Amino acid sequence: MIVVTGATGNVGRVLVRTLAAAGEKVTAVSRTPAPLPDGVEHRRADLTAPGSLRGAVDGAHALFLLVAGDDPDALLGLAAAGGVRRVVLLSSQGAGTRPEAYRHPVAFEDAVRRSGLEWTILRPGGFDSNAFAWAESIRTSRTAAAPFGDVGLPSVDPADIAEVAAAALARTGHTGRTYELTGPAAVTPRQRAAAIGDAVGAPVRFAEQSREEARARMLEVMPEAVVEGTLAILGDPLPAERAVSPDVERVLGRAPRSFADWAARNAAAFR
Repeated sequence: MIVVTGATGNVGRVLVRTLAAAGEKVTAVSRTPAPLPDGVEHRRADLTAPGSLRGAVDGAHALFLLVAGDDPDALLGLAAAGGVRRVVLLSSQGAGTRPEAYRHPVAFEDAVRRSGLEWTILRPGGFDSNAFAWAESIRTSRTAAAPFGDVGLPSVDPADIAEVAAAALARTGHTGRTYELTGPAAVTPRQRAAAIGDAVGAPVRFAEQSREEARARMLEVMPEAVVEGTLAILGDPLPAERAVSPDVERVLGRAPRSFADWAARNAAAFR
């Protein structure tokens, strides 16, 4: 059995479907239930309360783990006690490029490496699905606002992250690997807005925010250290953050999906 935490999120939802379609027995873990494929069991748990995971992992051999809560050692200890032998951690590119700002995922990575379990770490860059933040403004005024409009980064489709995670959970050959996950090319916020416009069949105007405007918005939903790290990546990315990684293709045997492909599949959210 494979346990998927964050099973209703952008990555977890696709991961559950991918594993179930491949015939794996899956337990989907989240704080609230959501529609699941036939045969998938749901267990309610909150990673900020490690004890709530007890029972959900009993009898499992593999665990997909989010960076959530403050006690990764407790989470991993419960997993091992339940029989888990393999863990795939969804970390962040920033854990490698800016560890001083991304201390939380760094702490989870360190815990996974010393857990005694077989481990694989996934370090995606920005998600294509971050563009959902524009959904309401595009629906209502055909406008998308963001800072650093002409700075390109190779954001990654969550579906590609999920497929890499499925491979690492269900197949051998990934133990001890840290995969950097990106899309196939750097795309600027201005280009993302245009791609969504193409997907919905109507022009989308791009409005460039100042750094301070963006910072104020981000502080509403993110810790200050993460906001500062994220703004640094968006506005002045390091060479490693601009680079296209070969890891999606290495694992899946195909090129990563483009942002335009993601926009076309999710056009309904912006209409």
